[in-house]
Amino acid sequence: MNFLPVSKKDMKAQGIRQLDFVYVCGDAYVDHPSFGSAIIGRVLQSHGYSVGMICQPDWKNPESIAVLGEPRLGFLVSAGNMDSMVLHYTVAKKRRHKDLYSPGGKGDCRPDRAVIVYCNLIRRMFRHTPVIIGGIEASLRRLGHYDYWSDKVRRSILLESGADLLSYGMGERSIVEIADALSSGIAVRDITFIDGTVYKTRDEDSIYDAVRLPDFREISEDSEMGRRRYAESYALQYANTDPFQAKRIYEGYGNGLSGKNSSDQKSGMTFVVQNPPAKPLTQMEMDDIYALPYMRTWHPMYDREGGIPALAEIRFSLTSNRGCFGECNFCALTMHEGRIVQARSHASILQEAEQMTRDKDFKGYIHDVGGPTAEFRAPACAKQLTKGACVNKRCLFPKPCRNLKVDHSDYLKLLREIRSLKGVKKVFVRSGFRFDYLMADPNRDFLRELCKYHVSGQLRVAPEHVSDNVLKEMGKPQVKVYNAFVKEFEKINRELGLKQYIVPYLMSSHPGSRLSDAIALAEYIRDMGYMPEQVQDFYPTPGTVSTTMYYTGLDPLTMTPVYVAKNPHEKAMQRALIQYRNPENYDLVREALLKEGRKDLIGFDKKCLIPPRRMSRKRHS
Repeated sequence: MNFLPVSKKDMKAQGIRQLDFVYVCGDAYVDHPSFGSAIIGRVLQSHGYSVGMICQPDWKNPESIAVLGEPRLGFLVSAGNMDSMVLHYTVAKKRRHKDLYSPGGKGDCRPDRAVIVYCNLIRRMFRHTPVIIGGIEASLRRLGHYDYWSDKVRRSILLESGADLLSYGMGERSIVEIADALSSGIAVRDITFIDGTVYKTRDEDSIYDAVRLPDFREISEDSEMGRRRYAESYALQYANTDPFQAKRIYEGYGNGLSGKNSSDQKSGMTFVVQNPPAKPLTQMEMDDIYALPYMRTWHPMYDREGGIPALAEIRFSLTSNRGCFGECNFCALTMHEGRIVQARSHASILQEAEQMTRDKDFKGYIHDVGGPTAEFRAPACAKQLTKGACVNKRCLFPKPCRNLKVDHSDYLKLLREIRSLKGVKKVFVRSGFRFDYLMADPNRDFLRELCKYHVSGQLRVAPEHVSDNVLKEMGKPQVKVYNAFVKEFEKINRELGLKQYIVPYLMSSHPGSRLSDAIALAEYIRDMGYMPEQVQDFYPTPGTVSTTMYYTGLDPLTMTPVYVAKNPHEKAMQRALIQYRNPENYDLVREALLKEGRKDLIGFDKKCLIPPRRMSRKRHS
C-alpha cells in the first residue's frame, strides 16, 4: 500500500505520467476514513482513477497549486473536515490559535474561505481545467446563505469560487458519476444530471421538474421582507433534503424579474440549480468504502512537526453509521448527511477493530463506536427505505413518532462483539446519543450495559437547555424527558455499585432564549450541584434551522417569530449565568438578576446564586 501521490517523485514511483484528478484540501493529508479527502481519493482510485493530493498549499503562491501538473480530468477542492471560518474563529469572532487538522496543531495553514481562495489559485494557473468543489464548506454554502462572519447573505459558493460543479452531502456516489462523465468526454458544463450536485446555467428552460426559490436579490435585501424571503427560501431547501422525495430546486442571480420567461435570459440572469440528493449507500457499499486500503495515519512528511493532532481521538475509534433522524435545529446534518441512517455491517466493523488491535500503539482501548448519533443503526422506520423521510414530520420531536422503530438490540450486540475481541480491554461510547430515543425503549439492557462497560466515570450527554421554551426552538425534547433519563441513569449505577456522573452539554443564547430562560438554567445547575467547565454559546454556522432563526427572527419551518439575543452584552450575561460560581462572572450575573427582578437569587441562602457583594476568588473557588 502507498499514500496517494503528493509530489512528482511519488507519481513517477507509482508509474503515473498524468493524474486524472488533483485534490486540493485545507486539511493536512491523513489517509484515514474519518477524513473526507481520504475517502474520496480512495473511492476514485478503486474505480480506476489516479488521484494526487495537494494539502494546505501556500495560498499566496499560485505555483503551489501546480506541483502535480495539470490533471487529465479536473481539480477537486475542499476546505477539509470543517468549515474554514468555523475552524478559524470563535463565536465571538476571535481568531483561534490552533488548528488540529494541521501539522503540530499550527494555525494559519489554510486561508479563510479556503474553497474560494483555492479555486482562484487554480484559475490563475489552469484557466480551462474543470474544478469540482465539495466537502462541508461547499455543501452547506451551496445556495445563497447567511454568513455570520460578514453578517450578510452571500451568494452560492459555486459562483463565489468560480468552480464548475459542486458535489454536496456525502459525495461517494456523485464523485464517481462525475469522474465517469468527464472521462467519457462530456464537457463539465453539460454535467447537469447527477444527483447530489449543484450546477449553474443561464438557460432556465433547460431546468425541468423544479421549484424556483426566491431570487438572490430578494433574500439578500437588508429589510424585514428580505429576511422573510430568506426564511421562505430556507424552508423550501429544508423540505427538499430527502433523496426519495426531493424536487430539483434553483435560485436566480441577476436583475431579471421572478418567473420563467425569456426576459430572464435577456437580462443576463444566472441560475444555480441543486439536483436532488444522492441516494443513501447500501450496507455493502458502506462496507466496501471502509475496506479500501487506507494507510490509517498521517503522511510521513508531517513526522518532524509531531503529526496531525486530529488523528489522536479517531485513530482508535470506529465509524458505525452516518445520517441522523434526530434533527436538532442547530445541527447541519439534515442538510449534509441527511435523515436516513446508513450503517456498516458487524463483520466490517469487527474487521476494522481487529486491525486496530494489531497496531503497535494500540493499548486495548477503543475510544468510540458510533457516528452522528451512536445508537442509530437503521432508518427510523421501514417506510424510509423506499419512500424516504416525512417532509413535514419529525421522528423524535416533539415526541417520538408512533412509527419509529425503537430498538437498541443491534447496537448492543455490536458492542458485545467488539469488547469480546482479543486485545480489547475497554470500548467507550463517546459519540452523542439521544436520551429521548433511549427512554422510548422499554428495554433497559442497553443503558445497563452502557453504564457497566462503556462509561469511564462520566457520561457526556446533550440536553442543551432546561427551558421548554428554548428546547422547542432547538428541536429537542422537553426537560422532563432528560430528568427521567438522569433518574434512570443514577438508579442503574446504584444497582451496579458504580459512582458515575452525567456531564451535560449546555448552550447559551440559542434563538428563543431570554434572560429569564438563562436564569432558569442557572437554577437547574445550582440544584444539580455541578458547574459546567465548558459552555457553548450558540454559533450561527451555515445550513441550520437555528442560523436562519438567528438571522431572520423567524422559525423558517412555521414562519412564527422567535426571540433572538444578538446584543453581545446580553449574550455575555446568558453565558455567565451558566457559570455563575465563577468570580469573574459576578458582575454580569448580578446585572442579569437585577434586570429580571430576581433579587431573591442574591444572598446567602442555599437557593441564591451569588452573595450580595463580590467575594474573594479563594472563597468561591
